[in-house]
Amino acid sequence: MNHLLALPIVLPAFAAALLLVLHRATMVTARALSAAATLGLFATAIAVLAQAESSTPLVYQVGNWPAPFGIVMVADRLSAFMLLLTALLALAVLLYAVQGWDTRGQYFHPLFLFQLTGLNGAFLAGDLFNLFVFFEILLIASYCLALQGLIVERLRATLHYAAINIAASSVFLIAASLLYGITGTLNMAHLAERVAEVRAEDVGLVRAAGLLLLGVFSIKASLFPLYFWLPAVYSNAPAPVAALFAIMTKVGIYAIIRITTLIFTRGESAVMELTSPWLMPVALLTLAFGTLGALGAQRLATLTAYLTIASVGTILTGVADGGSKGLAAALYYLAHSTLAIAILFLVADLLGRSRGAVRDQLHPGPPLRQAAPLGLAFLFAGATVAGIPPSSGFLGKLMILQSTTTGLSVVLVWTVILMTSVLTLISCSRAGSIVLWNVTEPLPVGPAHAPRAGEWTALGALATCSLLLVLFAAPIKRYTDETAAQLLSPASYVHAVLGPQRDGLVRPHTTGDLR
Repeated sequence: MNHLLALPIVLPAFAAALLLVLHRATMVTARALSAAATLGLFATAIAVLAQAESSTPLVYQVGNWPAPFGIVMVADRLSAFMLLLTALLALAVLLYAVQGWDTRGQYFHPLFLFQLTGLNGAFLAGDLFNLFVFFEILLIASYCLALQGLIVERLRATLHYAAINIAASSVFLIAASLLYGITGTLNMAHLAERVAEVRAEDVGLVRAAGLLLLGVFSIKASLFPLYFWLPAVYSNAPAPVAALFAIMTKVGIYAIIRITTLIFTRGESAVMELTSPWLMPVALLTLAFGTLGALGAQRLATLTAYLTIASVGTILTGVADGGSKGLAAALYYLAHSTLAIAILFLVADLLGRSRGAVRDQLHPGPPLRQAAPLGLAFLFAGATVAGIPPSSGFLGKLMILQSTTTGLSVVLVWTVILMTSVLTLISCSRAGSIVLWNVTEPLPVGPAHAPRAGEWTALGALATCSLLLVLFAAPIKRYTDETAAQLLSPASYVHAVLGPQRDGLVRPHTTGDLR
């Protein structure tokens, strides 16, 4: 049994609990503990990634109870990839936050660590119930983080965000209950076997449960038309929180990939085909409407929020292709978009703070302090998000386009991705020209704050990671290729979780005999 898999959950949870116990600890102590836990997570994520490179996923049985009866944590190549991406983002966000953002709320560091606990738990959960539990942990932490430095717009947006996610969580429970009632299990590896064996008269209920789950994960991922909550929440959240939220939509995408490659896989049975009729057009609509929203945005943060939605559409376009190449390309683009969106949120904050009372609104403002480095930072972020060669955004989109080479979808995918890339470039160019060059005189009244050295360092760290995606594109692509191949051959996951003697396990129910 591999105890290493417990660390990504236990480490931030323990540090967060300790900070709550030491609620009178100084800010220096809180920052030191939070930094130590995040650095520990980064080291753990590298160790998990190194071990998960084998063809067999890592499995941790909590309390040594075997699956499907006990709780299991599973790390295959996809989980390890997401853990490392989360740790990298968390390190940069924490460095940015400790420049002063963390003093605007009383419990920033415990909430930040609980958010990491939920994210890591969701990526490692081996059953639907614990996936639900970790979803709730990360969501509750995100509600509180989004409210840091309370203002009216932030409160209104967060209330809407909480309401839609509470409704989605209720639907999640209904879907999980349906699946448990029919199959007698919530362990995902066990569900992969049970769903394939389901009786003909139960197919409708299983499909209904699967579609409900996909609906819930589509809300988490902000898929069209369920993204309406995201622009207000992300654009009004504190900058480091918004940057951390760049990985939040990817949790929904991760869950969609996990259940459609493990439980509701494509095959001969009608039960297996849950996404192929609708996922591609919905992904393209998400990309198109997200880009149009960015084009009409009146604030830099709102523009970035809509580009977050557009990135979800691009990733799921690769996933919807259904093949190994499309899935591998989508995973590469997922890493790129997480880093690029986080960079853009932080640059928007630095630009906004340098413009006094005008903030990040897209209309003429005063001359900027440190205009040259801020302009270069915005140029880098905008070009990367739009996919200008040779950025990681360009490589990711090129991989997705190359993966779509047959059928009618070729025309649609190429047209939508190329047109939205041009529109994204226009959006970023418009925003940059207004903020950087359209200067008014006399200067508006209001405080302006130049970026701090630590904030530049955090931004530089994220930009370096984005550049590394280009410099090491070949080995990273090889990793995503092998990850896609592993996902599309779920037998190794099922075997690792249930073991070779799974057919001899005592089953709590016989499929279809519960009602």
